[in-house]
Amino acid sequence: MPLLEETTLPQEHPPTFPVVIIGNGPSGICLSYLLSGYKPYLDTATVHPNPILYRKLQEAKHLPITEQDMEYLSEGLEGRSRNPVAVLFDTLLHPNADFGYEFPPVLKWRKDKNQQIPHLVLGKGTPGGAWHAMEGSMLTVSLGIWMELPGVNYRDLTNGQRRDVTSDRATPEEISSYYKDYVKLKGLQKNFVDNTYVTSVQKLFRGNELDGLENGQNDQRMVEGGNGRFEENGKECENNGGGGGTLWEVRGYRQVQSDTHVPFSLFAENVVLATGASDSPVRLGVEGEDLPFVFHSISDLGLAVSQGKLDVNSDPVLVVGAGLSAADAVLCACNSNIRVLHAFRKNIDNQDLIFKQLPKTLYPEYHKVYNMMSSQTCTNVASSSSSNRPQAVSIATSVCAKMCPKPQFSAGSTTVDSGITLFPDYTSFPEHCVISFQSDMKCLLQGDNSLKAFKISMALILIGTNPNLFFLKDQGQYLGQDPTRPISCKQNPIDTNPYTFECTKEPGLFAMGPLVGDNFVRFLKGGALGIASCLLKRLKKRDKLISNGVKNFI
Repeated sequence: MPLLEETTLPQEHPPTFPVVIIGNGPSGICLSYLLSGYKPYLDTATVHPNPILYRKLQEAKHLPITEQDMEYLSEGLEGRSRNPVAVLFDTLLHPNADFGYEFPPVLKWRKDKNQQIPHLVLGKGTPGGAWHAMEGSMLTVSLGIWMELPGVNYRDLTNGQRRDVTSDRATPEEISSYYKDYVKLKGLQKNFVDNTYVTSVQKLFRGNELDGLENGQNDQRMVEGGNGRFEENGKECENNGGGGGTLWEVRGYRQVQSDTHVPFSLFAENVVLATGASDSPVRLGVEGEDLPFVFHSISDLGLAVSQGKLDVNSDPVLVVGAGLSAADAVLCACNSNIRVLHAFRKNIDNQDLIFKQLPKTLYPEYHKVYNMMSSQTCTNVASSSSSNRPQAVSIATSVCAKMCPKPQFSAGSTTVDSGITLFPDYTSFPEHCVISFQSDMKCLLQGDNSLKAFKISMALILIGTNPNLFFLKDQGQYLGQDPTRPISCKQNPIDTNPYTFECTKEPGLFAMGPLVGDNFVRFLKGGALGIASCLLKRLKKRDKLISNGVKNFI
């Protein structure tokens, strides 16, 4: 999406909001719910299976969870998130879920109209975020009930739509519809601004400094907010509703009609980063990766199949990666009778493979892919041996000039011991990496000190995604646990306070969801709880909780 040249702004005095949330996926939706006056209390009619936690909850059962001590409540809890508040909120909503139980939540929700925090949720599309762009025929990794948000039962909204009564996994289409309906059912629409693109976030100090965070440059100009004004060059700054002496200026544009961009500028006392992690696919960084037949999204495969560009007579599709996205691509191609070459760096017995962590009964399709990865490995392909990895482009080009026959897999049968039927036109290449792609649609793989060349119809590079925080200085890299490396949801998440989710390096800036390592909806809701609790306590001290709604700022 092109960035807007913002030479003029739509308001002389941009409005100021206590909170601006960037991202309208499940993270932003859940936080909006908690900031809109909905408060979680212990349901005294229930008993939590953890006796220690239950005793703690009873000590202050007259208080909402958001007004209690997050550190005290989450102490000693264990779960599949590195964030203690995420584990706490998950066990309150889904007690003992990791043990296969489906106990009811121990929370009940009450709305207090006098305990709202005015806020905006800015999103590129409709509420639901990246879920609207996912392949609609796939099934979610998490159970449908784990995808639900507080206060609205997932099954109530999808009653009668389940394909298999023995499985509660859902399609992205069902989940995106649920999130969209959730916003309407809970009356949150007034807080959401759709089709909005943030291009700049700048921090303004109450004092002698005006520090621009966009592209690491200082912004030498005066800005005025609705509740006061912030100036440069040592002049005194005032803001009656400020967030501890700091304001954030958020700029961007809203796309209306088709190609019309309406610029906006506003101030926020607090900014929440809830942008997710699907913006920028991880690249291999090899020769030819920008050629037109090389893609980084499974949706491109679905589009090619639906348009008839791929069929049983096509050259094979190369899938690179050993995660669930790569497995989805393999299933999509195989179900369309398209030949598949599947290359990945790990050994098939590597314990870090995601398939090792998925129960076979819940995820039969992924275990089918894993069985093929194990049993249908390459054994008879034309190759050129090389003692060293080729470094020159000419070597790769010369090897790719040699056409190779269709690879043969090692298993002569299309079934495995478990009785699962496999696809015969699939070949896996464990411990292989891509060396290059060539303009004549040939690719070169390296593994076991040998090179293998194939002609393909399409390549799908599905090795993960990274967040895109281009609107922050150095793309937000300085916020990471290791400020010398780019932000990565798995390798280098944003460094935050474990109980408030406030960035350790930027007071007033919060992060949640995949940006702090919570990639599953089940756990990212904990970020909403931690942030809401922090803001409610902080603003309550300053008597800043307001019940009136959000005005239209665009």
